[in-house]
Amino acid sequence: MSAFFPIGTQAIDEGLLYGFVALGVWITFRVLDFPDLTVEGTFPLGGAVAAVLIAAGLNPFLATAVAGGAGLLAGLCTGYINTKLHINALLAGILMMSGLYSVNLAVMGRSNVALLDVSSVFDLTQHALGTDKLLNSILFCGVLALAVVLLFTWFLHTHLGLALRATGDNEQMIRGLGVNTDAMKMIGLSLGNGLVALSGGLVAQAQGFADVGMGLGMIVAGLASIILGEALVRVRGVGPAMAAVVFGSFVYRLIIALALRAGLGPSNLKLVTAALVLIALSVPLLQDRTSPLLKHFHWIPRHVARPVAD
Repeated sequence: MSAFFPIGTQAIDEGLLYGFVALGVWITFRVLDFPDLTVEGTFPLGGAVAAVLIAAGLNPFLATAVAGGAGLLAGLCTGYINTKLHINALLAGILMMSGLYSVNLAVMGRSNVALLDVSSVFDLTQHALGTDKLLNSILFCGVLALAVVLLFTWFLHTHLGLALRATGDNEQMIRGLGVNTDAMKMIGLSLGNGLVALSGGLVAQAQGFADVGMGLGMIVAGLASIILGEALVRVRGVGPAMAAVVFGSFVYRLIIALALRAGLGPSNLKLVTAALVLIALSVPLLQDRTSPLLKHFHWIPRHVARPVAD
């Protein structure tokens, strides 16, 4: 049992760091009902922007904010391609993801940027709080995640937020009421990708470098966190649903850590992630089609493939 605690605390830290990815994917996938693959490009974009600016001497907090802003712009571009150029949502995300690979290389000037002998947001907060590195990271990311959840809970209950949710739930209906659904899509994609880029900036500072390939598999990891969170925590409402997503990110990182501790090779981790998502998505269907034995899995929500509802 004593060996579990270091793994658990590390999983909490990583779950919070990558929890912003899960929240960003939740906004596009659940709220907006938009299968956005841009996140695999905006995550390294956030890391690249933050790393380059911090290495150039900019304040780490400001650099992290700029990284999130870069993600906002990337999401806005995806929304523009989809709504104004009438490109399929999936293809629009793929096009942006592919284009951002070259953008990230141009931003960094090479395939990776190391953050050596420079201060990160974690170094500054650790110095201010006087805690150890891991606890400081958990506290900082935990407070930031709580602020994001509270802010988005408030926003999604405003008139604009309700219009955004209605666009994902029934686009034709809300368009008939006079809402500009194109603008709603661009706002939702911007917010989602902004959170993903924010996570990329934080992860780059936590690991000490930014790499052009650090976004590989982020969309699957985000979906896995969402599905695990919804499967383990049956809640209704925007705020609890977002909190469940962050909890799902922790569970996902814990499963990965335990798999590594059990001797599973790193090359097989993507297969584990895919299997987790597939199982979580398949169980509700199996409940309807198979024997009553599967009723033991009643804790799996049947709404895992549907947009969030309040």
